Amino acid sequence: MSYQYHLLSNGIKVIHRQIPGPVAHCGLMANTGSRDEQPHESGMAHFMEHMIFKGTKKRKAHHILGLIENNGGDLNAFTTKEETCVYASFLTPSYQQSLELFADVAFNSVFPDKEISKEKEVIIDEINSYNDSPSELIFDDFENLVFQGHPLGRNILGDIDSVSSFSRKDLLRFYGKNYSTNQMVIASVGNLTMKQLVKWTERFFSSYLATDKKQPRQSFAHYQPREQSMSKESHLAHCITGNRAYGQNDKKRFVLLLLSNLLGGPTLNSRLSMTLREKYGYAYTIESYYQPYSDTGVFGIYFGTEKKLVDKSLRIIKNELRLLKEKPLGTIQLHRAKKQIEGQVAINGESFLNEMLGIAKSHLIYDRVQSMEELLKEMEQITSADIMAVANEVFDFSQLSTLLYESK
Repeated sequence: MSYQYHLLSNGIKVIHRQIPGPVAHCGLMANTGSRDEQPHESGMAHFMEHMIFKGTKKRKAHHILGLIENNGGDLNAFTTKEETCVYASFLTPSYQQSLELFADVAFNSVFPDKEISKEKEVIIDEINSYNDSPSELIFDDFENLVFQGHPLGRNILGDIDSVSSFSRKDLLRFYGKNYSTNQMVIASVGNLTMKQLVKWTERFFSSYLATDKKQPRQSFAHYQPREQSMSKESHLAHCITGNRAYGQNDKKRFVLLLLSNLLGGPTLNSRLSMTLREKYGYAYTIESYYQPYSDTGVFGIYFGTEKKLVDKSLRIIKNELRLLKEKPLGTIQLHRAKKQIEGQVAINGESFLNEMLGIAKSHLIYDRVQSMEELLKEMEQITSADIMAVANEVFDFSQLSTLLYESK
């Protein structure tokens, strides 16, 4: 895949891949998320993501929402713990107006008081809905257990008290200290020449002053393993066990990615699926995941089961972890694990929307995009000894944290 790059005079990065076809995907990603909030600002980055659609100096909310979607496109946004992104999928003739809209909402939002009041109610409903979904909520609560007392542990949505307290002044202050042009990327995948994309991004974005006001992030250094049980109104018990893991710049992240996929990836023949689900019938949903952040990361294994089967399930999981720590993968097993993740990467790459979002984040973090060939080369160099070494670091039983939602 051939990507083209451009840097605007104010520091905003542009990355593009031209492809044939009538549908294009474009986004603006900023290096600001919930970990950049102060304790009294919990949920502010997510609130900001909502509010940029609620009016600019020249557009009302309904004009913003209708500009792309009235032409058959799809406008959306999301907030993570380290990024905020506004993006759209649209027919190619809508490229210019989509880019102009991104610039307008990113730099000219006015945060009307009336809209702030309405959006508080919307987000409080979102928080309540999330709290009613234990299979989703437990992932955030587990990270709060792992990163206890650190901004990475806080829920992206915030809480009802913090969201209820937000004012227009708070939004302007948060925007002013956290969103910098040199921490933004415009990513594009569509049937457009780079020359034309540069022309439009220069027209719509380069007039905004260069800023470098990004606040330094508080690093996470003092992990303590913890166990916690909570009672929930749920038919099933839900559980996550895991550990602190590697950050985005650690070479061992590729080994842990392969290891996590081998253990509990999306395939039905993952080790945990074959034991916990297929052999014993203890759980319908069993998965492992690895989430890297800029300076640290988290690894976890999630499952939902009957309350009486939790301890048996945990013993089976620990036995699988022990095997990976003590018994090296054979040549055929290692080859199969690599081929499996290679296929999953390729399948994920079939989505041009996923590709656009992926290259935006990669360019934001690394100033470049790692090609699929480079990624597969990294994977190919992984040895059984590498896997055992990472398994013994991350699966150290004395360092595992466990969160259990017990069903009432």
